[in-house]
Amino acid sequence: MRLILASASPRRAELLRAAGYSFEIVVVDVDERVRPDEPPQDYVRRLAMEKSARAREAGEVILAADTAVVVDGDILGKPVDNGDARRMLRRLSGREHEVMTGVSLRAAEVELGCVETTRVEFARLSTDDVDWYVRSGEGKDKAGAYAIQGLASRFIPRISGSYSNVVGLPVARVAMLLAELGRLS
Repeated sequence: MRLILASASPRRAELLRAAGYSFEIVVVDVDERVRPDEPPQDYVRRLAMEKSARAREAGEVILAADTAVVVDGDILGKPVDNGDARRMLRRLSGREHEVMTGVSLRAAEVELGCVETTRVEFARLSTDDVDWYVRSGEGKDKAGAYAIQGLASRFIPRISGSYSNVVGLPVARVAMLLAELGRLS
């Protein structure tokens, strides 16, 4: 089976490699704007399906995903600048939020997918904590302005659900979908 990862995310590629998968990368471009009144779970699932459909010609089996940080039903995307990153981190400080990843696996005319949700607890952050983290630049291109696998790990005392989902790809769910796809093919 020739697997194609339809993603420019180095984190997704690292997760797949660490789990022993061989794959090629194809970067696709889709409009990532949230539609009016679109629930977060529908948003991430839609984007994953659009990415896998866009990469369909590239290979035998296409894997695509999209991850969003969600607090109070609001999607926190990638920060546009340091001020936006500070705003997001202050909003996450001292509370729980959800990380949702939509996954789409496509082979020929079959498309399978899911939305994986992980609850993440953030410690209360001081102004100095926020400033230090924003200056590090680590959260610049990350949903919610943080990376659990890096410096921000010091701010996260607990999660409930898949750790790899928070990094950007729920690897165990992907393995289950690949097994199911194998049975359908």
